[in-house]
Amino acid sequence: MERAMVNHQGGCHCGAVRFQVVAPSHIKVIECNCSICVKKQNKHFVVPSTNFKLLKGHDSLTTYTFNTHTAKHTFCTVCGVQPFYIPRSNQDGYGIAPHCLDEGTVKKITLEKFDGKDWEQDIKKKSHIVNYSK
Repeated sequence: MERAMVNHQGGCHCGAVRFQVVAPSHIKVIECNCSICVKKQNKHFVVPSTNFKLLKGHDSLTTYTFNTHTAKHTFCTVCGVQPFYIPRSNQDGYGIAPHCLDEGTVKKITLEKFDGKDWEQDIKKKSHIVNYSK
């Protein structure tokens, strides 16, 4: 797997929200089957908060929470797209939607399935996920 870090940029559909994230060009994307990830098709990769920078759009963001209110599902108030959020598993990081990145910097995507329907059990089996934001 390629370990070189690159600067990715991305944003929402309307352009009100733009961000930059430092991550490998080969990203490991989590595909979760919890209720919200299934409805939103929320495939994401996790980075430390120090590797994320909001470039514009702070005033165009709002947050939705539910159940444990731990995950912060942030989305654009103009177009409704969620380019990133704070996942329950990584409160010190960001879950980035790879489909919201600008073209050209992602070389490869690997999917990792996560059983969010049984979150507590699967996070024990896949404890490495909590280190994605380290």
